[in-house]
Amino acid sequence: MKYTIQKNDTVPAYLQLYRQVRDDIIKELYPHNSKLPSKRLIADETGISTVTVEHAYALLCEEGYIEARERSGYFVIFRREDGFAVPSAPTDSHSAHTVPVNYPADTSPEFPFSVLTKTMRSIMNDFGETILDRPPDTGCTELREAIRQYLIRSRGIAADTEQIVIGSGSEYLYRLTVGLLGREANYAIETPSYKKIEQVYRACEANYEMLPLGHDGIESSALWASTADILHISPYRSFPSGVTASASKRHEYLHWAEKNGRYLIEDDFESEFSVSKKPEETLFSHSPGDNVIYMNTFSKTISPSLRTGYMVLPKHLVPVFEHKLGFYSCTVPTFIQLVLAELIANGDFERHINRVRRRKRRELQNKRGL
Repeated sequence: MKYTIQKNDTVPAYLQLYRQVRDDIIKELYPHNSKLPSKRLIADETGISTVTVEHAYALLCEEGYIEARERSGYFVIFRREDGFAVPSAPTDSHSAHTVPVNYPADTSPEFPFSVLTKTMRSIMNDFGETILDRPPDTGCTELREAIRQYLIRSRGIAADTEQIVIGSGSEYLYRLTVGLLGREANYAIETPSYKKIEQVYRACEANYEMLPLGHDGIESSALWASTADILHISPYRSFPSGVTASASKRHEYLHWAEKNGRYLIEDDFESEFSVSKKPEETLFSHSPGDNVIYMNTFSKTISPSLRTGYMVLPKHLVPVFEHKLGFYSCTVPTFIQLVLAELIANGDFERHINRVRRRKRRELQNKRGL
């Protein structure tokens, strides 16, 4: 082991350790079913407390990289076989990360109305009649820049402002991806999945196939037998099944997309409200091939009535988008975009998310009798 913790780093020590151990697991320095070093050994080597090591190991358990075995320690459950990742059997530690379909009862936590109205009044006062201006075709610079910075600090996604496209909700963005990648391409979606995904592909007369979900994502046999060029997935929590893709499965998706110019459409539905103590990993941030289109909306985090979503394009698709679809006008009013930009920039957006996440963690602990 050569783990080092930078004591003056802004990143907490447990996250520094988590990332180093995770990377070693992915590189198979710790093969499947191997035992990780003890908490005491890592604590002595790095100069941090065993509690800090325990926090890092807990995150690895939540995300399906390792599992705790009573009186034995921590063992790797992430694995690769024949060049691609395959799922491990579900464990109690991973089930803590997978959000059950019926949890929590309140799946649409309300954004504070007083904060929203205060921000709207502020935008009207500050921008005046310019809120009536037509927005740029890919969205207002203010919102795209606010999203860019938010994705860096909260989702691990490093992207340029030019890669971000604003649109009126997920269905509109689905149609744009078909226009971008072509309806003659072969698409694959999860089954069961959000019904409007299939409806959009059908309305666009695109070729698509349905791939069955297992306990931790699309079944490997169906995935590798598919003739699809584009895979549309919701890795964090597929709706309506509630299935969360394990760490092994996410890397399997990435490996699948490496072949023959394939693409992944990552629909990051509701991931901000994860009960995990760290932001969920995204496929976009781990993709080595610049071939993931990331999508998200503000429907759950603020309100569905705002009808605002965004997607982050791979860099090499930005000029393709401009050539093929750049003539489309942005479908979100300037006023709404400026309001969202301010909510993100002044911290109100993330404060709301953090409040909801803390509340959900308490609810989950109470549910388990902890």
